[in-house]
Amino acid sequence: MTTPTPPVRDPEKRGLRLVTVLLSLTVVSGLIDAVSYLGLGRVFTANMTGNVVVLGFAAAGAPGFSVPHTAASLVCFLLGAVTGGRVAARHGSGSRRRWARLTLAAEAVLVGACAAVAFAWPDAAGTRYALIALTAYAMGLRNATVRRLGVPDLTTTVLTMTLTGLAAESRLGDGTGHRSPRRTASVLAMAGGACLGAWLVLHHGLDVPLLFAALVSGAMAVVASGRE
Repeated sequence: MTTPTPPVRDPEKRGLRLVTVLLSLTVVSGLIDAVSYLGLGRVFTANMTGNVVVLGFAAAGAPGFSVPHTAASLVCFLLGAVTGGRVAARHGSGSRRRWARLTLAAEAVLVGACAAVAFAWPDAAGTRYALIALTAYAMGLRNATVRRLGVPDLTTTVLTMTLTGLAAESRLGDGTGHRSPRRTASVLAMAGGACLGAWLVLHHGLDVPLLFAALVSGAMAVVASGRE
């Protein structure tokens, strides 16, 4: 009698679903923007839509905004996105799980380095630029990866279209409610991350929320799967 061959488990399915991973990263985005906006001079390093608007304010001479800080964030974000695009070109056709984990590990290292800098040299002249550059680069790298992963309604940093979908497809809109739970979770994750980040910045400085963000990204790098 022939012994049946046990089914081979798809390695891409091992770990946490990408939906859960990306929602966790949305919380991290809220943390990062709380650190950058409240602690680094009213600049965003995760949300580039807001950053472009802030750059316009700064260019017009509005008080409290900085053209150099905002421009540095935009440039470093774009450099991170270029790197993410190159990584996607090299690894995107292979294991989705391995590719996502590699990128998230890099994000965790970059944000962890920010936490170390904020802890060791909180008042140094170059600390602000270092934190802006590293967090913006990490967010650009992640956004390029998330874009290629293509999980609907989970960009991890921008909520305008998510909110539009929630309203347009609500009972007051076309009534379909398509992917509403996912969109609602994304909005709540961003708001929760921003609230937690703001509280940590106000009560513990910049190093603690950055360390927390690095730990979450690192944890996702360990447990992410390749399935949506």
